[in-house]
Amino acid sequence: MTALEIAADVRSGRRPAREVVESHLAAIAAREPELHAFNLVLADEALAAAAEVDRQVAAGDDPGPLAGVPVALKDNLCTRGVPTTCSSRILDGWRPPYDATVVVRLRAAGAIVVGKTNMDEFAMGSSTENSAFGPTRNPHDPSRVPGGSSGGSAASVAAGFAALALGSDTGGSIRQPAALCGVVGMKPTYGVVSRYGLVAFASSLDQIGPLAATVADAAILLEVIGGHDPLDSTSIAGPAPRVGGVLDDGVEGLRVGVVRELTGGIDPDVAARLAEAATALEAGGAKVEEVSVPAVAYGLSAYYVIATAEASSNLARYDGVRYGLRVDPTVDGTGDITAMYGATRAAGFGAEVKRRIMLGTYALSAGYYDAYYGQAQRVRTLIIRDLGAAYSQYDLLLSATAPSTAFAFGAKSENPLAMYLSDVCTIPSNLAGHPAISVPYGTGADGLPVGIQLLAPALGEPVLFRAAAALERSAPR
Repeated sequence: MTALEIAADVRSGRRPAREVVESHLAAIAAREPELHAFNLVLADEALAAAAEVDRQVAAGDDPGPLAGVPVALKDNLCTRGVPTTCSSRILDGWRPPYDATVVVRLRAAGAIVVGKTNMDEFAMGSSTENSAFGPTRNPHDPSRVPGGSSGGSAASVAAGFAALALGSDTGGSIRQPAALCGVVGMKPTYGVVSRYGLVAFASSLDQIGPLAATVADAAILLEVIGGHDPLDSTSIAGPAPRVGGVLDDGVEGLRVGVVRELTGGIDPDVAARLAEAATALEAGGAKVEEVSVPAVAYGLSAYYVIATAEASSNLARYDGVRYGLRVDPTVDGTGDITAMYGATRAAGFGAEVKRRIMLGTYALSAGYYDAYYGQAQRVRTLIIRDLGAAYSQYDLLLSATAPSTAFAFGAKSENPLAMYLSDVCTIPSNLAGHPAISVPYGTGADGLPVGIQLLAPALGEPVLFRAAAALERSAPR
């Protein structure tokens, strides 16, 4: 059942929320040992929340638009009193004293949190192989990765562990795993969804967004979690975008540009699905043409300077003093606090996180700031300019979400650049702060899911969802 169907049944009293939660917990028990989508399953808490929803329904009250819907949370979203690890040893034992704004809004809408999902450590990765607690496996083929960094969230929806999930997207970390796992994944406009309570990776790029089995489910989840939050200084003033009402409007009259710079380097079977998607939109009445957005060719390079620079700053707070892991480096009592910092970070951070901290620190260092970080910011401005020029001619842009279907474990882990290229199609939207969505669109030659990406200008969520729903209806079955 879809999330909307579950909520309708629970709100009407046709199905108890407890029954819904029990069925999802049974699915988790059956396959979680194989897939490892979760760092923590909150079975008792979920059943207690379901009992409260059922009590409200019995009393004649409306628990909300997501009544009884099981939701999985990426483990970088703060949940009060519940371990939040970011899949890192350095946050061992930390239990946040507050809930992220999105968690508060989910619960107010009647949703039921069933667990915290596995991820690449501090959201740094494209395969969920970088977790300190072991990898997550793709439900369609457990020998393949689920994508990352929100791999656990995408896998939990694909496996039927949760009807909905939240992820975070810094350079494609919702959309790329959504594509590899065959679910819908959406990155909102920067500032549409509050980042309060999201453990930061790169603050100018991070955005929380939905993962769901259908476009309609992603739409209702965005409406629930979106809207202004005074606790987030970057939050856009105004209500959440209303996107559920446009899903049946079709694409008649829309102008869609296929981004030339994002068609190179993708596998032939993915390119074939992209061509079919373009043809389907054209058949629906859209005008589809190839468009050049020159600066996006430099997006990957700019991103990995900006993101690592911001990460090196954000992760400096993990020092063994305020929270999480602390390693005493002394045996004879001669160590000092600097040695404790070093020992804690050496033990607590994984290899990929250390790599990115060092890259970012180098880019920000005296003598290199202008050559690297300053230059990357200038390229970011060019990307925003070129995307703006494209959107002056087109309502939406179209590309593949990922260059390939899900790859095997270890296939790219020894080659960081090959791994980074997994996000080449998704990074431009993060640099520009624009919304984008990945929609499942058939399979590749290996029978694994392919995702097609639609991109829109800032606050273009309504037209984005309108086209995404049309794409979903035309997708190969």
